[in-house]
Amino acid sequence: MTELANLNYVKASFIQMKKHPVFNERWLQDRIAEDPSILGLGDLVLKDKERIHSGAGRLDMLCQDADANRRYEIEIQLGKTDESHIIRTIEYWDIERKRYPQYEHVAVIVAEDITSRFLNVVNLFNGFIPLIAIQVRAHQVNGTISLLFTTVLDERTLGLVEEDEEVAESTDRSYWEKRGTKATVGLADDVLELINASEPKLVLKYNKFYIGLADSNGNSDNFVIFKPKKDWLRIEIRLPQDSAIESKLEDAGLNVLEYNTREGRYKLRLTKADLDRHHDLISDLLKSARGDYQG
Repeated sequence: MTELANLNYVKASFIQMKKHPVFNERWLQDRIAEDPSILGLGDLVLKDKERIHSGAGRLDMLCQDADANRRYEIEIQLGKTDESHIIRTIEYWDIERKRYPQYEHVAVIVAEDITSRFLNVVNLFNGFIPLIAIQVRAHQVNGTISLLFTTVLDERTLGLVEEDEEVAESTDRSYWEKRGTKATVGLADDVLELINASEPKLVLKYNKFYIGLADSNGNSDNFVIFKPKKDWLRIEIRLPQDSAIESKLEDAGLNVLEYNTREGRYKLRLTKADLDRHHDLISDLLKSARGDYQG
């Protein structure tokens, strides 16, 4: 605290990079390329710069999340944002997501001045197109220059399944036995037994698009959901993405369909044999997801 009190206040000077002969767009791009984490989007790895798109120009930067299956198409504009910049950014995002559908893709606009008109336009489709707008400011202090990145428009997160519970169409067990089989719905019962080894007890709640969980009062508690198929059960466990978890799943030989970063869930393809063979591992994952794991 004493050290902070001894710090001197120095007024910083704002530098307009668009008009500067040295600290220009190329300079800014190089600084981001050296350390993409300065954008505030997490641990990013530079994938490409000035990426050529036939007939559409060059994408300023393509970065990839070091820990997730997600890519960021980044466009830089000094000065004020304009309509052509929005269109160009979305166009590059669209090209990349069609070319590499195995990744999640997010469009990112970095500009010195993100105007209210720009935000009004972008808000019309944010949620349908994952888009992030970051305002960058350059400041001069005592002969040095620093960059400040501020996210003014974040990617809109779509609601999770349990948040849509009030409008979810209820079904019954027979509905899911027809969509799957009695055996695969019964496998959900077996997983529920693992869950109910802990208190309080939960029950299966049958909805049109998934089988969730509910307490004795009917309140949803969907840390795991089920989607019975004809020959197997798809279970989606809500857990933060973690390399240790993935190593355990890989070592066990469980069939991991994907990790859904938007909903924060591991999606597994589960059979009766899988549950019998990996009873303890699945039980531990469920306990962690529920929040009562002690070991």
